[in-house]
Formats: sequence, C-alpha cells, structure tokens
Amino acid sequence: MISAPELPTWAACLAGLLLLFGSALTCLGALGLVRFRSFYDRVHAPTLGATLGTTCILAGSMLCSSMLEGRPVLQDLLILALLTLTTPIGLILLARAALYRDRSEGNDAVPADE
Repeated sequence: MISAPELPTWAACLAGLLLLFGSALTCLGALGLVRFRSFYDRVHAPTLGATLGTTCILAGSMLCSSMLEGRPVLQDLLILALLTLTTPIGLILLARAALYRDRSEGNDAVPADE
C-alpha cells in the first residue's frame, strides 16, 4: 500500500487557505458575471476573479509541491504568467468588439468615443 508523503502541518494549512481563498475569489467573479446587468460591467468581474483566484490557487500548489519535493517547484509560474497576460487581453478584445457593435448599431447606452 502506498502511503501519502508527510506534509508539514503549517504548509498544509497555508496551502489549504490559499486554495480556499482562490476558489472563493473565482466563485465571486462568476457570481459577478450573473449579478451585473450590462455587458461592460460583466466582463470585469470574471476577469479579476479568474486572475486573482488563479494566483492564489497556484501559490498554494507551488507551496505544496515545493514542500513535498524538498526543492522549489516553479513550473506553475509559467501558468501564472500566461494567464496574467491572456486574461486582460481577452477582456480588452471583448470590450472593443462590443463597443464597435454597439456604436455601429447606434446604441445610446455605450460610453462616448474619446
């Protein structure tokens, strides 16, 4: 029978708290997607929730993996870097496409062109 490796109690508690906090932030972002009324409000909540939530989840994963391996495990930093770069870019592209569509249709509820 394979036994689980020993993880120090402080590291297990800290990793668990980071995972819980990260998942709560991600859920709040998803709740903001449902709660807000306009499209322009809706795109911000999931973007911020996904970025901050994933950061906390990956920090907990890096802590747990580093403690089990006995050396720094930094592969999760690549995931964090790519997610931090692509999520805001997706937000910008979605918002610009919506602005273009709404302005070309003559919708009055869009921000003014500066």
